[in-house]
Amino acid sequence: MQRITITLDDDLLETLDNLSEQRGYNNRSEALRDILRSALTQESTQNSEQQGYAVLSYVYEHEKRDLASRLVATQHHHHELSVATLHVHISHDDCLEIAVLKGKMGDVQHFADDVIAQRGVRHGHLQCLTEK
Repeated sequence: MQRITITLDDDLLETLDNLSEQRGYNNRSEALRDILRSALTQESTQNSEQQGYAVLSYVYEHEKRDLASRLVATQHHHHELSVATLHVHISHDDCLEIAVLKGKMGDVQHFADDVIAQRGVRHGHLQCLTEK
C-alpha cells in the first residue's frame, strides 16, 4: 500500500469528514478508497460489453392496468439475464421487486430501462458490479 498526499479545499474536506462519520469509517483513507472503488465501478459499467452482475430494485403499483403482466413479459424477454427475483408486498397497493441480473452491462441497462419506464413503476434503481 502506498501513502500519498492530496490537497482539498475546506468545503470538500468537511464533506469528506461528514461522509466518513455518517458511514462509520475509521479514517479518511478508508472513505477515499471506497469512493474511488465506487467511481471505478461506475466507470466500468459504461462499457456495454463489460460482463458483470447487477441488482435492479423497483416499486410498482400492482393494480395498475396490465402492469404485472407487462413486467413478467419484460422479464421473460430478458430471461438470460435473470439469476433470481424477490417479490415483496409492501402495502395494499405496492410491491417491491428485486432482480439479481448477470450479463453484459449494456443488456442489463436496457432491461432496467424497460422495467423502470413502465407506467406504474414508481421507483427504480440499478446497482452494477462488473467482473474484473
